[in-house]
Amino acid sequence: MLGTEEALIAFALLLVAALYSSVGHGGASGYLAVLSLTSFATMDDVWLKQHVWCLNLIVAAIAFHHYQKAGYHIPRLTGLFVFASIPMAFVGGYLLVEGVIYDVLLSITLLWASIRLFNLNSDSEDFSTEEPPFGQAVSAGAGIGLLSGIVGIGGGVFLSPLVLLKRWATPKAAAATAALFIWVNSAAALTGSYLSEGLFIDSETIIPFGSSVLVGGFIGSRLGAEVAPERAVRLALAFVLVFAGARRFFTIL
Repeated sequence: MLGTEEALIAFALLLVAALYSSVGHGGASGYLAVLSLTSFATMDDVWLKQHVWCLNLIVAAIAFHHYQKAGYHIPRLTGLFVFASIPMAFVGGYLLVEGVIYDVLLSITLLWASIRLFNLNSDSEDFSTEEPPFGQAVSAGAGIGLLSGIVGIGGGVFLSPLVLLKRWATPKAAAATAALFIWVNSAAALTGSYLSEGLFIDSETIIPFGSSVLVGGFIGSRLGAEVAPERAVRLALAFVLVFAGARRFFTIL
């Protein structure tokens, strides 16, 4: 039976999963934010990353299922980014990197992207898109994959705004691509971390928390893929970026 703190954490994770999955994300940055405010904040970074990646795998899989089922997945678009991201996410998960300057720059980048998305005219009827150049897509996938492994997230907070600001896809197509991208990068990073440090998954923690994000992920991604208009998905993504950027900024204060 869950204690009071664990029950509150599970509920918070459910809400985070619902918000993030509505835009095709796994929710890693949100889970880290929630856990950083609890007794779990004292856990080792490797422990936190591995559990967050597991939660990511659950939510990203559900989000991709709903967006793919709704017809928004573009296989070639996803393939271009995933191609180079998997080995780099593996390397990032294998490495141990820290730095205050890195956190500050990351926070600024996420907040800047959120502002751009708030101002972006992306109504579905006039949102024109173009196929990304091969070199740019592969380079972006590699860079985001490496950052994902290092930070302990799936990379959706980087990939989605890039795809939308470059007009490489509509908000919902970007969500479908982000969901699969996050899943494969989380799996690769978790594997790299396991080979580097060992596996520290605690079943008493991952089962209740995983169940919570499963419910939240199902609700959020179902609404995002089948109910919410494109504009609402884009604005939800902007809020997610604000949340993720603010979380990393206040962590270093």
